[in-house]
Amino acid sequence: MLTFCLFIVAIVAYLLGAVNGSIIASKYFFKKDIRELGSGNAGLTNFYRNFGTKGILLVLAIDIIKTALAVWLGWALIKIHGHGMVGKLFAGFFVMLGHAFPVYYDFKGGKGVLCGGILVLMMDWRIGLLCWLVFIIAVVFTKYVSLGSVCAGAMCPIGTAIFGGWWLQVVLALMCGLLLIVMHRQNILRLIAGKERKLELGGKPAAAKARPAKEEKPAKPAKEVKFNVFEDVDDE
Repeated sequence: MLTFCLFIVAIVAYLLGAVNGSIIASKYFFKKDIRELGSGNAGLTNFYRNFGTKGILLVLAIDIIKTALAVWLGWALIKIHGHGMVGKLFAGFFVMLGHAFPVYYDFKGGKGVLCGGILVLMMDWRIGLLCWLVFIIAVVFTKYVSLGSVCAGAMCPIGTAIFGGWWLQVVLALMCGLLLIVMHRQNILRLIAGKERKLELGGKPAAAKARPAKEEKPAKPAKEVKFNVFEDVDDE
């Protein structure tokens, strides 16, 4: 019975997570696909950079509601077996997975930061407060949303352990944190190289500029073939 409940939670949480607020809002308000603009990430930060505040409430509403529903479902079904917190974390991982690799949108989605932020708040307000404080402090002092997200992801299993989580809860929290960090692997490389873009609040949106297309290598010119009409002809 527990296995069946976990299966239901995983499927429903993934399908809910695959409903992407940024993609829906960009197509509804601007008739464009956010994945073809800016960084190509279907997340809140890229949406804001390209479109500003218009439509951002719809992005927030969709991503918050889908995460809350998935986590609540995980808690409701698994608490019957005495493991409500495990159910929350299990559902949280799959809703983040669906957000990152949405079946509805060719498996190209966002990075799951907002989903993770809602998850930690629903797990335990103390864990949520700790993760959000780390995120806010990192972003305020560095202006790097990606750095704040990575730090908050790393803090998730630490906070779970600090506030009494047992080993399975810590492992699931670690999986959620690692997923968040892996989804930011390119950002981490840019941070190391000093090329990561900082957050600019209050500025004008980037006029929804399309992502630059990859340059195609020019085709090599065909070798000129010379014909000699006297070749292979014996002189008499």
